[in-house]
Parts: sequence; structure tokens; C-alpha cells
Amino acid sequence: MMKIGDRIRLEPLDGSPRQYRSKTLAIADGAIHISYPVDEQSGKTVYLLNGMQFKASFVGQDGGLYIFETEVKGKVRDPLPMVVLAYPGDEYVIRIQRRRYVRVKANVDAAVHPLDGEFAPFVTMTVDISAGGAALLIPPAHAPLLHPGMTVELWLVLTMRSGEYHYMKTEATIVRMTAHEQGIAKMSVEFTALSPQDRARLIRYSFERQLDERGKRWE
Repeated sequence: MMKIGDRIRLEPLDGSPRQYRSKTLAIADGAIHISYPVDEQSGKTVYLLNGMQFKASFVGQDGGLYIFETEVKGKVRDPLPMVVLAYPGDEYVIRIQRRRYVRVKANVDAAVHPLDGEFAPFVTMTVDISAGGAALLIPPAHAPLLHPGMTVELWLVLTMRSGEYHYMKTEATIVRMTAHEQGIAKMSVEFTALSPQDRARLIRYSFERQLDERGKRWE
């Protein structure tokens, strides 16, 4: 899937906003060798420590964007100095839909608040989520008070694979209301005031959920 000469971008998994670019110089069993990366903001070469973890992305031959998680395993000189990254295998590389954010099934704790007192705040959970919006379960008592076009304040709690918790707040516009099951409605919303940092966290969260599902299928 990945080939020598592919440009690769690295994003730290520790929440840092830094991004690094590099190029694949060699591909070995369970590893890829890349040139020393350059910080996209400063343009300077950076030195990566063993054990640092990243989300790596590259553009495939089909023009699609592919992502996988990796870790720095060491450095070699053969004959050029290179950084050795772990490569999990093609089955753990995920193709990202570039025209819209990937939606994944996930039960994320949420709280819905009115902007102008139209209803009493309530807690619920999502049934699916993406970096662009979500679908939430709505109790029967609240469903008649919510309608497409209404804007609400939404709080979300993301639980990452690392054990970190991220609390996010955004305004969201209701796109549609549909029946779900046992008298509970489902409300689809589009995020309209999400910060770039929170959108990046949602992209990472969606990516982690995809990895979890991919891992279950390969067990």
C-alpha cells in the first residue's frame, strides 16, 4: 500500500498541534524508514525520540488519504540517516473519506442545553458521531420541543484510547428528527461552532473507533 518515495505527515498523539512532514525512504518488515522530518510551522528539522507516538498519513496511488498509528523505533544510517517507524500492516491502515468527515458508531455522553430557554436541559448519548456532527437519542418528553433548524448548545465527553477525557462544547443545528426505538427519537445535528482543536480531537476519536472496529474484525 505504502511505497518508497511517498510523502508522509506525522501528528503527535499527545495533543500537540505540531505537524511534521517527511518522505518514505525504505520499507522493511513491520517498519518504514523515513527521512528526518521537518516541522511544518518552523521549517526546521526535528529530532524524534524513541517511543514517541504519532498519527501518520499519506496519499495512496488511488489519490485517497490513508492513516495509521505509529511509534518511533530508532534511527539507522543506510547510507542516509533515517528514522525507523513501526508499521502495523496494511490491515490497520484506514482510508479517510476526504469529502466529508467519517461517521462512526459511538456512545458518547452528551448534554443538550437550549439557547433561549425553549426546553429544560437534559443528558443523553450519541449513537454515532463525526467531526462534523452527531446523532443523539432524545427522551420522549423532549422530542416535541425540538425541530429541524433549531440551534442548541451541546456538551460532549470524549474518552480516548489513552484514557484521556476531553470535554467539548459547541453550538449545533438540528438537521432532522427521526424515530429510533421504544418511543425514543433520534436527533441528527451539525456542529456549527466547533473549535479547530476540538474538531481535531473528534477526527482522532473517530480514527481510534475505526481502529477498534478493525481490530475486532481481525481477532
